[in-house]
Amino acid sequence: MVERSHLSERIAAVVEGWVGDPQFPAESCEWVEERLAVRIVQASRDSTTVWINIGDRTVSFEAYFLPAPRQNIADVHRQLLVRNDRTRFVHFSTDQDGEIYLRSRLAVDWIDPDTLQSVFAEITELIDVAFRPLLGLGFSAQDG
Repeated sequence: MVERSHLSERIAAVVEGWVGDPQFPAESCEWVEERLAVRIVQASRDSTTVWINIGDRTVSFEAYFLPAPRQNIADVHRQLLVRNDRTRFVHFSTDQDGEIYLRSRLAVDWIDPDTLQSVFAEITELIDVAFRPLLGLGFSAQDG
């Protein structure tokens, strides 16, 4: 098993290397309360923060996507399920209040630079492709 502090350093080094590289969407990277906060630039909205939580056995990723939809709730959830079927590492989920997140949890043994890049690529793509359509479906112009 990989030592947690060593894995944290490795993940941070990879992500910090992305900051400023035009081929990667990372805008900033910092430790906040024992979690790594990675801010990525988005085409569909200004930016998204991806939170990385490094545990003893798993590494979790989480990005806020949308508040709980106010209309067409079943249609929004159906779209989330359809999109979940098209991903490898990342999935949509909701919290107890119905807010929508992108999440991933991977075994520490799976974590390497290529896997990190794949996770961030999926998060970036899902937000860029799904954010505006689901925002329009789940909220009316009067909600704005």
